[in-house]
Amino acid sequence: MTLTEAQRSAFQRDGVLVLEDVVPAPLRARIEAEYADVIGDLARAHGLMPRARFLDTLRAVHAAGIDWFQHLDITLPGDRIDQVTPFHYGPAVHDLLCCPALLDLAEAVLGPELTSNPIQHIRIKPPAGSVAADAPVHTQRTFWHQDRAVAHEEADATPMLTVWVAMTDATTRNGCLRVRPFAPGRRILPHCPFDQTSIPRDHLHGAVRELPVRAGGVVLLDPLVPHGAADNVTDGFRWSFDLRYHASGHPSGRAHFPDFAVRGAGIAPPDWKTQRDRWVAARLASANAPHVPIHRWTSDSPHCA
Repeated sequence: MTLTEAQRSAFQRDGVLVLEDVVPAPLRARIEAEYADVIGDLARAHGLMPRARFLDTLRAVHAAGIDWFQHLDITLPGDRIDQVTPFHYGPAVHDLLCCPALLDLAEAVLGPELTSNPIQHIRIKPPAGSVAADAPVHTQRTFWHQDRAVAHEEADATPMLTVWVAMTDATTRNGCLRVRPFAPGRRILPHCPFDQTSIPRDHLHGAVRELPVRAGGVVLLDPLVPHGAADNVTDGFRWSFDLRYHASGHPSGRAHFPDFAVRGAGIAPPDWKTQRDRWVAARLASANAPHVPIHRWTSDSPHCA
């Protein structure tokens, strides 16, 4: 799958593009089965009986007040890491990162030499009324931010693309992505480390555009487009992946985490076990070294007063 000239022009103008029917259903089914095993193990560890489907088991685990987010995430967290900090990196997740349809889209924007960026996450948004106040931030409303701003400054010039993959339908009621226009000059806006690292209200401008997309569809985002997501006000769970790619040979913006080349002349991506082992090694290194803050912003900025 690639982009038409009209789609390229729209993305260059707006920094956002919604595309339906991108990730094949068989791959999504494999991912769901893989996650059913992960959440099933977590359920059994807490004395719960797994259900047949991933989201049904997740609902039971969530209702029991069990902390599940980091067990499902595909990367390590931005806060302090120890030697047993959980994460999940399996063969189906790896195949999603290497999915040819996603790489075709990334190539259309970034060129033929592509690297899978380590700033990537699972995104699962439970019904808003069921989320505890101290739950991980992205299980709640996602505040306005730019993806360029949540990477280290070394990557400010790195050609980068976010590919947001819908695993369930994302609607205006369950917290689909929403965007605002580029800042004048297409610049990085100030951000503040409130409950989430986010753009202060005074620096937001332009009308909000909501981006519903069906399961299997994707949203492409320029790293300078302000975006966020509202609460999920339905009774169901909204599930997606927030993936990123950058042009090979450039800094990733999170050098203490492992990236890997996925496309280019003579490139053969590592197998999933090799890449998982790199994450395990990064976890050990992070546990035995001073903490590396993942954001550049501090609360003493005048923008945050």
